Amino acid sequence: MKVNRLLIVGALVAAFGFTSCQQDEEITTQDTVSESTLSRISELGFYNKNVEKVEGGYVVEGDIFLSESDLTAAHNTKALRVGESEQYRTTNLVNANGGRTITISLDSKLPSSYGASLDAAIARYNAENLTITMSRVSSGADITITAAPRNAQYLASAGFPTTNGNPHNNIKVATRYIGNNPNQGWFTTILAHEIGHCIGFRHTDYMNRQYSCGGSYANEGASSVGAIHIPGTPTGADPNSWMLACIGSGDNRPFNRNDQTALDYLY
Repeated sequence: MKVNRLLIVGALVAAFGFTSCQQDEEITTQDTVSESTLSRISELGFYNKNVEKVEGGYVVEGDIFLSESDLTAAHNTKALRVGESEQYRTTNLVNANGGRTITISLDSKLPSSYGASLDAAIARYNAENLTITMSRVSSGADITITAAPRNAQYLASAGFPTTNGNPHNNIKVATRYIGNNPNQGWFTTILAHEIGHCIGFRHTDYMNRQYSCGGSYANEGASSVGAIHIPGTPTGADPNSWMLACIGSGDNRPFNRNDQTALDYLY
């Protein structure tokens, strides 16, 4: 049976995320997160279950990193909607006026086999002819892919662009779950998904994570954000978006037409 999985650990199975079928089961690390912090996370429009406290902040919704300063800063978030299964962006986007190259590097301590998936993820973005292009470098990158801590309760994580228009600078991957030779299309989708967060995308099924994860209804958090529908996109659900919260084991999700519309709209 193919099981849809979040980017949080609940079973030692190689997949996009790790919560198995119990999407609402809270991991034990949430006990270390204060109620006031959980409330602030919810106020910002993020799902506040399964929150993991990590160095410098918190991982929410399975793979999104929020720093301590993110929780205390003033926000005026706006959203981007694709049909009823909504694709959202953050307030901050990458400053790409006149075109911009975003460089990405893979830490040398990670398995060299990861390079093929990173190259493929970069190629997916560059094939869209956006105002941002991506390039792999060996050092000094805008986004560095590094190993997650050994006790990480997520498969991969990333944050959102900074207030000065730069992409989030780090993607962490849990090598003990990904393995040394992961399925290339599956891992390409994971990296493309995390890069999506780095340039400002939220989960497509923000309003109802049940859509891709199964289980019970799960809205990722009430918020005062606006929603802007992209002209020409369908009003029905969007089953194959690369930014859905969950994905089946071994699945590969290149950009679908709605993803392309969303990327074109932002960049």
